[in-house]
Amino acid sequence: MASAAIPDTETDMPHYEQQYLDLMRQIWEQGSERVDRTGIGTRSIAGAMLRFDLAGGAMPLLTTKRVYWKTATREMLWFLTGETNIRPLVLQGVKIWNEWPHARYVKATGQDIALDDFVQRIADDAEFAAKWGDLGPVYGKQWVDWPVYVPTGDGSYTRKAKGINQVAEVVESLRGNPGSRRHIIEGWNVAELDQMALPPCHKTYQFHVATESQGRDRLNCMLYQRSCDVALGLPFNLWSAALLQRMMAQQTGLEPGELVWMGGDVHLYLNHEHLITEQLTREPQGHPTLEITRRPQTIFDYTIEDFVVHDYAPLPPIKAPVAV
Repeated sequence: MASAAIPDTETDMPHYEQQYLDLMRQIWEQGSERVDRTGIGTRSIAGAMLRFDLAGGAMPLLTTKRVYWKTATREMLWFLTGETNIRPLVLQGVKIWNEWPHARYVKATGQDIALDDFVQRIADDAEFAAKWGDLGPVYGKQWVDWPVYVPTGDGSYTRKAKGINQVAEVVESLRGNPGSRRHIIEGWNVAELDQMALPPCHKTYQFHVATESQGRDRLNCMLYQRSCDVALGLPFNLWSAALLQRMMAQQTGLEPGELVWMGGDVHLYLNHEHLITEQLTREPQGHPTLEITRRPQTIFDYTIEDFVVHDYAPLPPIKAPVAV
């Protein structure tokens, strides 16, 4: 697919969102129909790429349906804390992880508690949340506390109290060694996959500094996503990756460059047909931008109030069920 540069309204350049819609159409019309883990069924293709230029504050924020960017931002900030319990999200009204611990609770206890009731109990009861709200060592845990084991001297190994903070190390390597090819944040910890409520989908981030002859160097980001729900997940994933890239760029004194998203198993769920057919009738509109209103001391110190989106006037949201 063609690169999505910042559109010029005086030319015939396509809107940056068109490549997303083209991908959705391709999957729905040409994808292989498959039985999947959830039992719902998908249409799927192997391998896809989308490219977005983030210059001038541009963000890959979809306009053909409303994307709740503050929810996605709160999730990203939660990842950066290393937290794995949903309670901090629940207390902020973020619902995107609720289904997984709810399903675990119902299966383990046999109690057919409604999802809303379960989530309310997570919010009201810290002890209950500690037992039932944890997702295991998902994204943020791997990003900022990748486990390290050291020999004990008797042939066994013990886990160090503090693991590797990949995010902090990448910030430092971008500052000190921008030409490195090792600016990577990895979430796919094979040894801990079976402890996770959901193994990481957006699993590997790699950063690249492009030297500019004039002006500041540009920070590019490549995201490899092993599994991608294009209708519900990808709009959040694109925003979140671009957000992380923008924060990284600000913290390292670089200009935001290109976001390159790469998907492995790229699919649409069969029960999302109404969403897909409706969204494909809509035309992209407008070019929203993101302003980061301050530069915190570290990448771990941002708050939701630091982000302001301008000129976002999307078409209405389209609801569809999440596959668990």
